[in-house]
Amino acid sequence: MNVDHVIVTTSPAETHDLGVRLGRRLGPGQVIALHGDLGAGKTALAQGIAAGLGVSEPITSPTFTLINQYRTAAGIPLAHVDCYRLGESRAEAQREAATIGVEELLADEELIVLIEWGELIADLLPTDYLDIVLVPVEDAPEHRRIVLTAHGGQSQQLLQALVEHTKLSSV
Repeated sequence: MNVDHVIVTTSPAETHDLGVRLGRRLGPGQVIALHGDLGAGKTALAQGIAAGLGVSEPITSPTFTLINQYRTAAGIPLAHVDCYRLGESRAEAQREAATIGVEELLADEELIVLIEWGELIADLLPTDYLDIVLVPVEDAPEHRRIVLTAHGGQSQQLLQALVEHTKLSSV
């Protein structure tokens, strides 16, 4: 059973703060898939997640490098993947992702994987992951509607812990 919750942030700082709160709750083996158009706030959320994990390096979207790796304050590896430039079709993107080792990253229970444009490799995602969709709110350029969907037990526990400490409402 998938569990959905939604929050509306009113600024990039609030989106970042949501990421910080989420990052503080992540552990090894967690996969987060971020979705949203260009400028939707995926990188702001990713930067917040990394900050919540205690990553001290600057976080940039790995659009051209495809995968950036970091160490959290607890020593857990964080893989930040950007699928935007993979293939011209979903099938091609999935083949290219497999070629660069994304499947191995997703299967590694010792690290945390954060994927931007995760919808392009949806068939490669594990059965347990947290799906986050960011959508700009019409007539409010700084606002974002963020829908979090937990797939699997670990992600459901993660989302429940986040909900208990954040003002999220059920969809």
